[in-house]
Formats: sequence, structure tokens, C-alpha cells
Amino acid sequence: MDIQTAKQIRIADFLYSLGYSPVKQQGINLWYKSPLREETEPSFKINTERNQWYDFAIGKGGNIIALAQELYCSDYVPYLLQKIEEQTPRIRPVSFSFGRQSFSEPSFQQLDIVPLVSPALLAYLQERGINTALAKRECREAHFINNGKRYFAIAFPNISGGYEIRNRYFKGCIAPKEISRIRQSGEPRSACYVFEGFMDYLSFLTLRLESCPQYPDFDRQDYMVLNSVTNVSKALYPLGSYERIHCFFDNDRAGMEALRQIRKEYNSTRYIRDASHIYSGCKDLNEYLQKQTATKKQAQSIRLKTPPNKPGGFRL
Repeated sequence: MDIQTAKQIRIADFLYSLGYSPVKQQGINLWYKSPLREETEPSFKINTERNQWYDFAIGKGGNIIALAQELYCSDYVPYLLQKIEEQTPRIRPVSFSFGRQSFSEPSFQQLDIVPLVSPALLAYLQERGINTALAKRECREAHFINNGKRYFAIAFPNISGGYEIRNRYFKGCIAPKEISRIRQSGEPRSACYVFEGFMDYLSFLTLRLESCPQYPDFDRQDYMVLNSVTNVSKALYPLGSYERIHCFFDNDRAGMEALRQIRKEYNSTRYIRDASHIYSGCKDLNEYLQKQTATKKQAQSIRLKTPPNKPGGFRL
């Protein structure tokens, strides 16, 4: 098989042969839960007219060869063509049908942003190890109607007036989608700590507070939250004002790609630190925090159950 022959294969048919079907259709676009990673909301799009794909979470796309490069973790074209050819017997033209969907109505109606006070939302944050006092300071609470149903969720503001929203069952964005930037008052800071999502940002603040509750040093540097690795290009210009950039990205391909883009832009003129080694073995900083919290609770439980002044016991 040569390159031109491979390009004649519809990407939708190729993915279907691999076991991936679209979740919905918008005009000429098919939307999938990405075949390149685990996700709950579809962010992988195929333009059926151009036969091109784009993954919004990693900011990459292209033709079927580019997709095979991501799927098989190789840039050796003969090998990629071989893998596509091996799949060819299972590739059959397919059509997808979806129920009638309306995309003209706004996703969020009767939006109301209030202080974060909901016991259910605070309990959810506690389950994820987040200090709720910090969360109340950094976040708000959104009340809205979506598809005729009323919801409430944690709301984290971005620089353009939009919000990242999340509760135990829902994760989304109130447009516009943008980065969030937390700048300290006074003299400009020389360092910026960068996070993929606001849960990781809140996890960092929680970990720092626990390590030094009297002097947490929150104001020693500025902070930036991408709110999606697809926003990394929007972060490049403001990051140029810092001498040191500390990146707390997920331990996955998308996180590594975001770090690579920042290094490509500033590696020769800025100190770029990959801080993901701190939570090596965990998907992200919040997972690391949750494991730390579980370990502490287990230790406290053992301490309470062990009689005092006995061999191996703990004094309260």
C-alpha cells in the first residue's frame, strides 16, 4: 500500500474497523471519544468532507497517516502503511445515524454565579482531597439549566469571563473557553506555576498549605491554569514575562506535548521545569493528593486503634 491509496480510506471507516464509533454528528463533523486516550466527553472530530481528524485535547490532527502515527506511536511511514494495510480487510464503508439533535440552543440557560457554599459540592471537593477554605477563595458556584434540567456546579473563572464547571457527575465549560491567570499584587513575579486544570491548581495549594500551614507562601509566584492542553498556545505569550516556568501537567501524552510546546518556545531563554516527577506513578497532581490523603487517614486510624504506651503504639 502506498500513501495515496491509504489516503483514499475514510478515517471514519478506519476507526470503525478498530472498534470506535462516533458519539454524535454536527453537519459534516463526526465527534468521538478520543481513541488516543481515556475521556468522558467527545473531543475528537472528523471532518467527513476533507477526511481529516483533529483531537482538541492534544491540539493535533491531520490525515489517516498522521492518525496512524499517533495510534501506533511511530513516525516510520512504511511501518504505518503496513499497519493500515493489515487492517484493510476489516475496513468496510459504514454510515452512522443519529437521533435529531439541536445545536442552536445555548447549552447553559438562566446562569447564576454565586459564592461556593453548596454542601454537596464541598463534600465532592473534600473527597478529592481539596481544602474547602481554599476552594471557596478560588472558585464560585454556578446554577444553570441544561437541556431543561437544573444543575449546580463548581465554577472556576478564566480571563475572558467564562468558567470551567464541574460537579461529581458533570464536567464542562461556560464559554468563552480560555486560560485562567492568577497574578499576585505588588512587584511582578519572576516565576509562574502552570497547571492543566483547576483541580490540579487547588491540589497544589492544598499540598503547600499542609506542608507549611503558617507560611504557605501562596504569593511567591503567579499561577496559570490552561483549562485544557489545547489552550497551551494561548499561554505562550503571557508566559514570556517569567524567568522560570514550572509545569505541573498530567503524566500522559497530551501533558508531554504541552510541555514540549512551551520548551520549544522558551527553552533557550527561560528555565522550564517539568514538575511531573513529583507525582510520578499518578495520572496527575490531584490523584497524588488523594493518595496522600488516604495514607494519612489510614495512619490516623491506626494511631487511634493502638493502645497508648504499648510497644509499637503511638502517643496521641
